[in-house]
Amino acid sequence: MSAVWTVVAVVGAATIAFKALGPVGLAGRELPRSLGGVLGLLAPPVLAALVVTSAAGDWKRVLGLAAAAVAVLLRAPLLVVVIVAAVVAAGARALA
Repeated sequence: MSAVWTVVAVVGAATIAFKALGPVGLAGRELPRSLGGVLGLLAPPVLAALVVTSAAGDWKRVLGLAAAAVAVLLRAPLLVVVIVAAVVAAGARALA
């Protein structure tokens, strides 16, 4: 096995172990109250980080995201926001 596949196997095993740590470590017990509060606050920033890293990889997506932000600021309905973002991103892709 090459060094690359060894790294892939080790990272895969570490990922499985890390994901299993929560259910195995808690074993049916409730989370501490302070930890539960923090976990409830983490979802929006994590989702925002995923959106930003996904959108920032391509300038055409950034244009679509900016157009959607302008539509939101203008209080457009959600369907209009999605259509505006898609049209702007598609137009940028067509012109590039």
